[in-house]
Amino acid sequence: FLGPQLSQNYELSLPCCADSGSLSSAKAPQVSGVRVQLEMHALWQQFDQLGTEMIVTKAGRRMFPTFQVQISGMDPAAEYVLLMDFIPVDDKRYRYAFHSSSWLVAGRADVVAPSRMHFHPDSPACGAQWMKQTVSFDTLKLTNNLLDDNGHMILNSMHRYQPRFHVVYVDPTPDSHLNAYKNFCSFSFPETRFMAVTAYQNHRITQLKIASNPFAKGFRTTDPQDRFKLESFILKMLTGSRERLYCNLAAVVLARALAALKDAAGWMEEEEEEVKDWKAENRMNGSGNLEGCGLR
Repeated sequence: FLGPQLSQNYELSLPCCADSGSLSSAKAPQVSGVRVQLEMHALWQQFDQLGTEMIVTKAGRRMFPTFQVQISGMDPAAEYVLLMDFIPVDDKRYRYAFHSSSWLVAGRADVVAPSRMHFHPDSPACGAQWMKQTVSFDTLKLTNNLLDDNGHMILNSMHRYQPRFHVVYVDPTPDSHLNAYKNFCSFSFPETRFMAVTAYQNHRITQLKIASNPFAKGFRTTDPQDRFKLESFILKMLTGSRERLYCNLAAVVLARALAALKDAAGWMEEEEEEVKDWKAENRMNGSGNLEGCGLR
């Protein structure tokens, strides 16, 4: 079906054959038994209950939560390609109503963005390789740049999307193209649906992302246990000289500051990208209003 030479920009049309694990009996034996489990399911559900939002920028932004799955039922010796795409949930465009903290239909959807597939960078690989560890699409980025040439997934802001995950068996037979429709299976998880935005609209989503993202520790309040350890350390140092106390306190403060900066580095790098893209996308229009920032 697919040869070993794969391009990140390869465009492929795969009709969805399965939802959350239900598979068609007409599939090839190499894919008929494949089962996929969504990782961080509880976290995805928390976001889904609030109305998940994902940032899209000109430069491209990674997803959080990251789409990760655990796969079983593959033929250990067979080769597979793993890929993802994003389909619109409906034909509507939305806007966020701050007074009611809810999304409202704002009209018909914009022209559908160019359809793309994101290939997992380890593709193709044998089933044993895929099944031995969690498969993470942490390199996948979302963009609203219709002219993007970096292979990012192109989405329209203020539209809802459903991520889809595809498993494709690499059939080595010469006439593999005749059985292409049998050699893949697709999975989608309703809790991973999200609204594409250029800036978070729901403040609860922002809070949950800061609380859950490992790169956002620098934005959190001090843990009570850490504060207790610090206070105990200070009391112990009081028994020494004043100079020693000052030196140790300075060392503690510096160490904590460096740790916070290190933890926040990845988060801040992406936030800076967001600010740049937000400024570019929200120029003052002729009437003096800011577009796309939620300010009316």
